[in-house]
Amino acid sequence: MSITIRPCTLEDIEELQEISYQTFNETFREQNSPENIDHYLEKAFNRPQLEEELKNPYSQFFFADVNNELAGYLKINTDQAQSEEMSEDALEIERIYIKQSFQKHGVGKYLFQQALQIAQQLNKQQMWLGVWEKNDNAIAFYQKLGFELTGQHSFYMGDEQQTDLIMTKRPL
Repeated sequence: MSITIRPCTLEDIEELQEISYQTFNETFREQNSPENIDHYLEKAFNRPQLEEELKNPYSQFFFADVNNELAGYLKINTDQAQSEEMSEDALEIERIYIKQSFQKHGVGKYLFQQALQIAQQLNKQQMWLGVWEKNDNAIAFYQKLGFELTGQHSFYMGDEQQTDLIMTKRPL
């Protein structure tokens, strides 16, 4: 199995939108109401929203391909693009989303390594992320990578308030 990482640019927006919908839907639809999922998908992954995120100089997207098939993607943020106010020495992993058919094949670890490499290039001292408290697979994955629970914040899925755990890895 050959895994490659490549930057995602504005020219890739349709592919990004498609994989965003698919991976979020696969991961969270069963535990949430259809109305809340549909509302979130339309709000978070519509074309203007994704264009704005792709144009942000403090955000970067990367695709992971397995044997030349798109398997997942990574979104990282620094400085003012971070979704929470954090120190200047932090890099946020906002999304590591993998298609269900490619989970447990090392794709997430490759995307994490990409984030780690960029964090080191930018002299960041810590990485952090928010993960839904009910996403046991993701929590276990991040713990294996050395992330520790450091807090929590509210996340809204439509009209439902949920809790995201804040996990941090430091030093890098």
